[in-house]
Amino acid sequence: MAVDVVTFGCRLNAFEAEVIRREAEGAGLSDTIVINSCAVTNEAVAQARQSIRKLKRERPEARIVVTGCAAQTQAAMFADMTEVDRVVGNDDKMRRQAWREARDAFDLGAGEKIAVSDIMAVREMAPHLIDGYTSGLPRVFVQVQNGCDHRCTFCIIPYGRGNSRSVPMGAVVEQVRTLAERGHAEIVLTGIDLTSYGADLPGTPKLGMLTKQILRHVPELKRLRISSIDSIEADDDLLDAIAGDARLMPHLHLSLQSGDDMILKRMKRRHSRRDAIAFCERVRRLRPDIAFGADIIAGFPTETEEMFSRSLDLVEECGLTFLHVFPYSPRPGTPAARMPQVAGPAIKERAKRLRAAGEMALRKRLQAEIGATRDVLIESEAQGRTEHYLPVAIAGERVGSVVSLRIVGGDGERLTT
Repeated sequence: MAVDVVTFGCRLNAFEAEVIRREAEGAGLSDTIVINSCAVTNEAVAQARQSIRKLKRERPEARIVVTGCAAQTQAAMFADMTEVDRVVGNDDKMRRQAWREARDAFDLGAGEKIAVSDIMAVREMAPHLIDGYTSGLPRVFVQVQNGCDHRCTFCIIPYGRGNSRSVPMGAVVEQVRTLAERGHAEIVLTGIDLTSYGADLPGTPKLGMLTKQILRHVPELKRLRISSIDSIEADDDLLDAIAGDARLMPHLHLSLQSGDDMILKRMKRRHSRRDAIAFCERVRRLRPDIAFGADIIAGFPTETEEMFSRSLDLVEECGLTFLHVFPYSPRPGTPAARMPQVAGPAIKERAKRLRAAGEMALRKRLQAEIGATRDVLIESEAQGRTEHYLPVAIAGERVGSVVSLRIVGGDGERLTT
């Protein structure tokens, strides 16, 4: 392949990797490795650097280009690596012109190594349809939003992604229709701050309105899924869609971050512990079988053992099934990095306890599924996912199909039929 893309981080990065490959190859690049980096933790940045060194040893003749959130926020650091030939900005990576300029610089053996524009100056967002998705691929992503207007004290992502901007609703509906017609059974709406969708568009439509428009105007779509949301921004139309349309999957991933009100305040989050619990209770009344996932940070600065215990209790009080645990990692330039830090061993131990609670919650939900009949999206020859995103071990089903299966057991990690 002329261009290989190595992706770290979120689902949005995974979606954008396909755009990068298309645009870079369309610009005439060859024998190039693109590192699509993540900046959410120090570990993510370190993994990108390790990958660069490893890939250069394995393919010394290949050019290496670094892009993504870490490239946007730490461009000089990557440019100082001898293995790196060019650093491309996070908005620039989606544009063919940036890759033409990279090709010209390589051909001429000259030019600036850093090609990173001001992400905060970006105000609009063009829709990107992935033509390269394999027909019949079970699950595909549609990017509807990028950037974030909020400034949580621990988060560097707004400086890597810029301010919030949305794809116009009509363009999203057309993308979803095109993908559904190509045979993709499940589509996931994705973004950096998904529930801020539409604030920059005429008429300020919200995520709920977008969801309803997709479900109304694309009747051939089998399954629609929503990625991570901020529960405090969930609008009534979204909740109405969750309650009223079976094609909207009963699975929400929540950006909770902590279960302690003082820590939430120091994080500059906009919800309280009570808000999180009340949201989960409200949604569960609307859709009793809903499955919740959540992001929770362990060891945020100033977090005491008592404060941490409230996050641990939140797993049960919100009825969480999937837990994404982040050991706190100070990001240079963020307010939290200047706060009194929790000792590293304590952070590691708290993260371990949170993960154990998450594993127990998942096993509990898997056990509760035994005897139920679920519509399973067949992802591969060996595994599918229920409506609730629970993994199912399967055999003999056609990849890409949605099959009604009776759940008869489980192994603690997957359901069996």
